Amino acid sequence: MVNIVAVDLGARSYEVRIGGDLIARAGTEIAPLLRRKRVAIVTDETVAAAHLPALTAALEAEGIATAALALPAGEGTKGWENLARCTEWLLEQKVERRDVVVAFGGGVIGDLVGFSAAILRRGVRFVQLPTTLLAQVDSSVGGKTGINTAQGKNLVGAFHQPSLVLADIDVLGTLPDRDLLSGYGEVVKYGLLGDAAFFDWLEDHGPALRQGDADARLRAVTRSVEMKAGIVSRDETEEGERALLNLGHTFCHALEKATGYSDRLLHGEGVAIGCALAFELSSRMGLCSQEDPSRVRAHLRSMGMKVDLADIHGDLPGAEALVTLMGQDKKVIDGRLRFILARGIGQAFVAEDVPGDAVLRLLQDALAGR
Repeated sequence: MVNIVAVDLGARSYEVRIGGDLIARAGTEIAPLLRRKRVAIVTDETVAAAHLPALTAALEAEGIATAALALPAGEGTKGWENLARCTEWLLEQKVERRDVVVAFGGGVIGDLVGFSAAILRRGVRFVQLPTTLLAQVDSSVGGKTGINTAQGKNLVGAFHQPSLVLADIDVLGTLPDRDLLSGYGEVVKYGLLGDAAFFDWLEDHGPALRQGDADARLRAVTRSVEMKAGIVSRDETEEGERALLNLGHTFCHALEKATGYSDRLLHGEGVAIGCALAFELSSRMGLCSQEDPSRVRAHLRSMGMKVDLADIHGDLPGAEALVTLMGQDKKVIDGRLRFILARGIGQAFVAEDVPGDAVLRLLQDALAGR
């Protein structure tokens, strides 16, 4: 079974196809996009070892020639050096504007390769073939591409929509449990920001999803993509509603920077901690009940996820330093931090008037628990 979610952007509309066995069918799925039967694939070394032979076989079965580049795995790859390496390699492959580049991997590969495609010859088409839960439900959809810099996460990039997204849920079975749970942090975010019934469903079916239930994974990925696609269709470049997708991310990006974009904190883990902090801040400001942050934390904890700053191993900077790191976030407008807060589960909103001392006290208390 394949679920299809449309991202409605006029002439730049595309489909997200979600289901099993899509890597094996990639040749059939991608062939209609091609002007000439060749693609350039960019992946990472971990994904290449596990899945690249299956992808190249599927493409070659349809008469599609392939060339592949495998970059190092990990968040550290998403920077200037590998952007240059990727782009130069694509030029060496003589990729033309009418050709298609395939981004085959998790969010790091999708973001970096999408950005490379955006700047190569002023924009070439690309297909997202996400191999992690996080990439399937979030980063592969919506056209945000970019790299990290010394100043912060995703501060250099472009909006460049893919031509197609193929989310093969079978590949999720090869993920380490920690990586799967990192992606689950983004899944939970969707329920928290705008669909209380989905969060209810996750409370009941999250454990089955973690244990490998294909129906639960299909529904979770599909509902997450439906929510993101709807928001992106209405607000492609984050002028308003799309900012809701950043629930938990202002805290998350500061924590990722503080931990050096390392394995100490995966992105989805930071999102989960950030969502818990955002609900705690909302409760302290009288916006939602005290039960809401407790419920959020209870579900995340029951899934075996990181919830508190105490769950991050190693040293962290002080509360003041974390607030300073937030000041580099993309969501800063006129020098003011925007937070995504909530009036309840499924009722997120953009807040631009959050008192700085409230954020500082929240972080001080959170650090005191370490």
